[in-house]
Amino acid sequence: MNANRFERLVEFRHTLRGFLFFSEEAAAEEGIHAQQYQLMQVVFAATEPTIAYVAERMYLKHNSAVELVGRAVEEGLLLRKRDLIDARRVVLKLTPRGERILMRLVDRHLLELDRVGPQIKQALEKVMSK
Repeated sequence: MNANRFERLVEFRHTLRGFLFFSEEAAAEEGIHAQQYQLMQVVFAATEPTIAYVAERMYLKHNSAVELVGRAVEEGLLLRKRDLIDARRVVLKLTPRGERILMRLVDRHLLELDRVGPQIKQALEKVMSK
């Protein structure tokens, strides 16, 4: 293994982790967990998101996605709605509260990416160059 490339990989991981740390802190300031923020993004971006879709997009086991969605419903972030055509299917939707929190967090994340995006890009380019 090339020691220089390994060092660049470590630096990339550090730079990326800095952004993820920001994300965790921003979510906590809104009173939610970072994973709930990710869940809300997945639900908002999809046309008819289901728990199976959430599990796939978030790399979760189905039962973990069920638990995550259940907590988000209990905290007033999401709603579960039965599909009108197939009653076995449950579609997820953000509540107005969930949408407000999501939009505030998205705005903050985009501002942070404006700030640190060039550093992340540079670190990635360095690790990708051989």
